[in-house]
Amino acid sequence: MLYNAEYQQIRPMSTTSNTIDKPLPREMQQHTYAILRRVEESHWWFVGRRRIIRSFLERLCRDLKVARVEQGGGGPALNILDVGCGTGANLEVLSQFGEAAGVDVSGEALSFCQERGLTNVKQGAAETLPYEADSFDLVTGLDVVEHLDGDLAGLKEMRRVLRRGGYALLFVPAFMFLWGVQDDVSNHRRRYTLKELKRVVREAGFEVKRATYVNLTFFAPILLGRLFMRATRLRPESENNLTIGFLNGVLGKLLGAESVLLRHLNFPFGVSIICVARRME
Repeated sequence: MLYNAEYQQIRPMSTTSNTIDKPLPREMQQHTYAILRRVEESHWWFVGRRRIIRSFLERLCRDLKVARVEQGGGGPALNILDVGCGTGANLEVLSQFGEAAGVDVSGEALSFCQERGLTNVKQGAAETLPYEADSFDLVTGLDVVEHLDGDLAGLKEMRRVLRRGGYALLFVPAFMFLWGVQDDVSNHRRRYTLKELKRVVREAGFEVKRATYVNLTFFAPILLGRLFMRATRLRPESENNLTIGFLNGVLGKLLGAESVLLRHLNFPFGVSIICVARRME
């Protein structure tokens, strides 16, 4: 089944502005949630991305625990909020690092979380989070900020619910020239450059501790694939359906292996960006 572009015409916004002329739906297109739930456990992109995210989480949560001990605290688990938790795969990972809660604007996405046994979830928008101020040690926005009409408002809300010294871990798509079908069906508003993301994160009241491009490995194939789809007007239901079955495991390991390099260096470009930011007082 191919996605028909006539059903919804989407004009991607310019990344020189963080507002859009005509707001899109807050949720992804309805058919994408079931696809996401089906593929996110095994598709090479999700597998590799989780390995990269996990490597950042390990260091970040270790630093948070050390800081807590130095301040005379310790004991209770870290409180973590996953903003835009989707169908729950990342929330399961976060649960290994502390008491994890999830929030998403989509009721359908939350139903998939509940099917997984993830009950500490709420329905709500990133720009108006249904939590008290100073509630969490760590807030994650993993491929979320690009969905927001006002990314600055969403980031300010993440800062509001963070405790003093808390961190945000963000993962966003990079470069508007990489815009593709998945951006359309996900109702993305924008893709970022490193400079643009750093600017809006700082404006929201964070100190950027580290930001780097990721997924350098598949930058060229993804660029060529999206150029091909534009030229041929090929419109799959979701790019998440596209993979090479017998290579899926290998591709996931190749992408995940970037986590080793990212311990020591930043990438000059990539398909996505990961950012660690600390709440400023």
